Amino acid sequence: MRTLYFDCFAGASGDMILGALVSTGVDPRALVEQLELLGLAEWKIDFEQVDRSGISSTYARVQTAHEHVHRHLSDIHKIIYQSALKQSIKERAALIFSRLAEAEARVHNQPVAKIHFHEVGAVDAIIDVCGAAIGFDLLGIQSFISSPLRVGFGMTEMAHGRFPIPPPAVAELLKGRPVYAGDIEGEFVTPTGAAIITSVCERFENVPAMKIESAGYGAGTRNPKGFPNALRFLLGEIEIAAADETLLMIETNIDDMSPQVFGHVMERAFALGALDCYLTQTQMKKNRPGTQLSILCRPGDREKFLALLFAETTTLGARTYEVLRRALARETVRVQTQFGAIDVKVARGHNGHVNVMPEFEQCHAAAAATGVPLRDVQEAARLAYFNS
Repeated sequence: MRTLYFDCFAGASGDMILGALVSTGVDPRALVEQLELLGLAEWKIDFEQVDRSGISSTYARVQTAHEHVHRHLSDIHKIIYQSALKQSIKERAALIFSRLAEAEARVHNQPVAKIHFHEVGAVDAIIDVCGAAIGFDLLGIQSFISSPLRVGFGMTEMAHGRFPIPPPAVAELLKGRPVYAGDIEGEFVTPTGAAIITSVCERFENVPAMKIESAGYGAGTRNPKGFPNALRFLLGEIEIAAADETLLMIETNIDDMSPQVFGHVMERAFALGALDCYLTQTQMKKNRPGTQLSILCRPGDREKFLALLFAETTTLGARTYEVLRRALARETVRVQTQFGAIDVKVARGHNGHVNVMPEFEQCHAAAAATGVPLRDVQEAARLAYFNS
């Protein structure tokens, strides 16, 4: 499984993550081209090679015009979802910003909808978060693992005043994850860096057994003497055997809500990290036709999704039960066809059987562009994989 390891010996920030992605192999031109799909005005990003204690690192310098706008989560989600980015990229970026908003809401004891971002709502933060989601997609990452995070110590200046390190929002985001202060004073993990890492990484441990393909270094702004202030990425393959995992299924039956709202709830569920969300037509009490809304999630996310259901739907109650899921190890392989490059999802079973599924949206676009039937493009992608 294609895995990205975050080696956070010097912490992490949004620009360090962007720099590390380019250093690891992301084409900066492709990254910028996709960022332009956001439709944001007056921004620029340059990638510079710098020295960090003898290690050649990539520094991502994001430049934007000064803004007086304090955006809410809904404003940022609107920018993301109205863009022409891939749906999977939109959902990952939206999830990261949702986690930031939830952390700020808990710190300030305010509803998420009322939280307005300061630093993390600026254009450079949107570039950092969306750029990270784009970079992960360009590298074809299937799983993410992080080391314990070095957070630093001391005090730092923020929009609301002077706060201890790690700042309250960072401490909230890193709940349940291993952290340590280190021996150098200062802030090493920013809210953006913490939100990105905790949104994609399910494991926090030392470097796992993996076959390293490439290593990259994203430079931090500071350059203290004798300390490499950089985030290291290790990109490679790890072998993961199929195993059962315990998940939660949250369900509720609804017969008095507009069908339009169900689509909104599903979108919000996926943005918050649902593993699956689907609707089932059902017959309810008094012979009323209804809809069963089901959300599959990890055990630690139960309260978050219950809160979503009670806030966004007309339900008065929801049931929760454990389910076992076994998923095959999978990877994404890009193949070349006469219709262009197509990504193919490949899953392998224990008996050696290989399940190959070309990406539908890419096949659909290629079929529309060339005027051939969709199934011809799909079959060409399958053949290209098996002949490669």
